[in-house]
Amino acid sequence: MAEERTQKRSSKFLNDLGIYAIGNLGSKIITFAMVPLYTFFVSEKSDFGYYDLCLTVIFLILPFTTLQLRDGVFRFLLETHDSSNRTRIITFIYRTLLTSLCITLVVTAMLAVFTSIGYVWYCFLLLIVMSFYEVITQVARGLGNNKDFVVAGIISSFAIGLFSIILVAFCGLGIKGIFLANILARVAALVYLELRLHIIATYFKLDIKIGQVGRDILKYSLPLLPGSLCWWLTGSSDRWFINHFVGLDANGVYAVAFRFNGIILTLSTIFYQAWQETAILQYNSPDRDKFFSKMFNSYIGILAILLTAYTFTLKILYPVIVDANYQESVNYLYPMGVSSVIFALSAFFDMGYQCAKETSRTLPAIILAAIVNVLCNYFLVRNMGVYGAIATSIVTYLVLLLYRLNDMKRYFRLHFYSSSLLAIALILIGWCVFCYIEAWWLLAIYMIAACAATIMSIPQEVRVEMAGKIQRKMGGKNNITHN
Repeated sequence: MAEERTQKRSSKFLNDLGIYAIGNLGSKIITFAMVPLYTFFVSEKSDFGYYDLCLTVIFLILPFTTLQLRDGVFRFLLETHDSSNRTRIITFIYRTLLTSLCITLVVTAMLAVFTSIGYVWYCFLLLIVMSFYEVITQVARGLGNNKDFVVAGIISSFAIGLFSIILVAFCGLGIKGIFLANILARVAALVYLELRLHIIATYFKLDIKIGQVGRDILKYSLPLLPGSLCWWLTGSSDRWFINHFVGLDANGVYAVAFRFNGIILTLSTIFYQAWQETAILQYNSPDRDKFFSKMFNSYIGILAILLTAYTFTLKILYPVIVDANYQESVNYLYPMGVSSVIFALSAFFDMGYQCAKETSRTLPAIILAAIVNVLCNYFLVRNMGVYGAIATSIVTYLVLLLYRLNDMKRYFRLHFYSSSLLAIALILIGWCVFCYIEAWWLLAIYMIAACAATIMSIPQEVRVEMAGKIQRKMGGKNNITHN
């Protein structure tokens, strides 16, 4: 019985993983393709660096315009199937977002009048559409429409690509074109979700009383706000230190490497989204610790394979896909990837707080990480330049990982498999190989050997389940073809 339950959970997780992979991979493939476009048509590194700073500020403000409702709405919709409760939840969400829009409009107008900030109205429009996009896509997930959530992501991604080609390459709008492409793309995704799911038509009622559910959502979401500020300091303050100590040109080069590194972050997000739903639904199962341990150790191996295969392939192709002005960014790819792997592992433990609805307990670790991040950035960037920022992120995420690894004992206990040590060792060896070997064929040989060895570090039952699922998928396609 327990084995059957484990197989069902694993099967559901793999199904969710496949669904989220389709959407997220599509978005990052477009992001990947846009980097060469932007580097060729935005030749001034300082311009691209300024756009990256604008985007950084938008991500800082975003949690405050949404009040972190993206997390609350998914958590509360996931556990209710009552239509009246869903109506109260979604009505509360829309009312709050519209109020936030009005406040943001007033603040932006004041900034436009009294300051000379470049692209301020473009930033406002992008902030608003991103606020609605971030929250409404989570509404779709909470209502159980994972496929529509994925399709919305695909529409947004391809629209960014299409509008970028039109506005940046053909119309020559430069940074303005990048802003407009991102704004129009998210509007297109929101229109799709409304036409497909009729969220406003079905669930938004002006005259309904929200009651206790609004307070419960805020109780869950608001403690995440201080954490979001700390996350911004942890994940984005490096741009400001690089800009201050090194300059906008260096920030532009760093931004290119960061966007390529975004592929790793997105692929880890695929796992996170599937794991989020599975962990919440299986938190109270009797064999929770065993199941969570298997998932964690599998995740270490998957991340190691991802890091090795992606960064080594990218290094081989980099001279072809990136303009000469930005070539030095290749040196940052692997260490940035290592920091992303450590962050992804720390995010695995975030599920404990979400499952228990104790989001306020996330704050001590995040505050500690933010303090470590700012201090390290100040001392390391001024002495080591861009490498100081990367070293800071590695140290910061290690502190966060170790803190959460200990704190999660109150929610679940994990067993660390000895086979996972192989994956960790290969990550460290790969760092040396990446930095000191230039011959493409030697890089390719190491990449294949390391990935093959890492596959063996993944728990056998997971490898069997994944192989079986791939075989069933291929068998299904063959049957369709045969018929």
